[in-house]
Amino acid sequence: MTTNEGKLTKKDFTSDREVRWCPGCGDYAILATVQTLLADVGARPEKTVFVSGIGCSSRFPYYMDTYGIHSIHGRAPAVATGLAIARPDLDVWVITGDGDGLSIGGNHLMHALRRNVNLNILLFNNEIYGLTKGQYSPTSPLGSMHKSTPMGSLDRPVNPVALALGAEATFVARSIDTDRQHLTGVLEAAYRHRGTSFVEIYQNCNVFNDGAFIALKDPKQKDDNQIRLVEGEPITFGPEGERAVIAEDDGSMSFVDTADAGERIVVHDPHRREPTTAFALSRLSHNPTGPTPIGIFRDVDQPVYDDLLRTQVEDARAAKGPGDLGALLASGNVWDVH
Repeated sequence: MTTNEGKLTKKDFTSDREVRWCPGCGDYAILATVQTLLADVGARPEKTVFVSGIGCSSRFPYYMDTYGIHSIHGRAPAVATGLAIARPDLDVWVITGDGDGLSIGGNHLMHALRRNVNLNILLFNNEIYGLTKGQYSPTSPLGSMHKSTPMGSLDRPVNPVALALGAEATFVARSIDTDRQHLTGVLEAAYRHRGTSFVEIYQNCNVFNDGAFIALKDPKQKDDNQIRLVEGEPITFGPEGERAVIAEDDGSMSFVDTADAGERIVVHDPHRREPTTAFALSRLSHNPTGPTPIGIFRDVDQPVYDDLLRTQVEDARAAKGPGDLGALLASGNVWDVH
């Protein structure tokens, strides 16, 4: 592990482990982007920790020349929360997937988001369980036919961005595995945000769910379907910006021709304190098979849980002095079992 204070490169964040994902997996692109980003922003390997749960994405810590914890299925946010509280000097990243983070780990994810713990959470969404060989996941589209749903899924899919905004996460974004420039910009903003940053990354599983994001990645389709959210800019899309996002009277949003949008066209502002507008944007698409927003939905400053907790502990020590754990355990409602 590198410990010198000179300028680092991607190589300084790359471990000597053989990368064992399927050839063509979108995880490779995300890994390379993160390794390069950390070098570019001046992160230090000895001050960086990656925590993962279970799933294909959760092999990520092995391939980073940083500290890493391959933890329990769905519990990476809980493990990372404890680490962030105990070691405020570290940059803590959580790597999870749509199965690990939104099924068994949904509870832990939600509470990390609402508390605003100082974490960076990257959720790789491939709309499938890849590690266990192709079962439908919480984000699989309605009617998806996979090994565990041969007649089609009956579950309405989770919208990860909408879920994060519903938990009032302070930084919420979405990007695409192979769009390196866009992903780098989103991840740098997430890294610099203090509090919980949540980034959903559309990640192709070319073995069990190939082409799930073709509408946003295919050169012939992406200009028609990528709605790029740019701060301070009217939200338009299409090869010539001929389509626009407008606000409806009921608070929802919809698409119209830009020429017909008039004053109803939405100007993007991720710093709005109230998450209602960001939530409406997240509801424009339930699955990325048509026009879908990518970029930063919300980026606001709120008190950080770690800071509040440490302040509370310091205040308690100042008021009462060092605690007596034995006395605490023996106080209150106690009883003997004979």
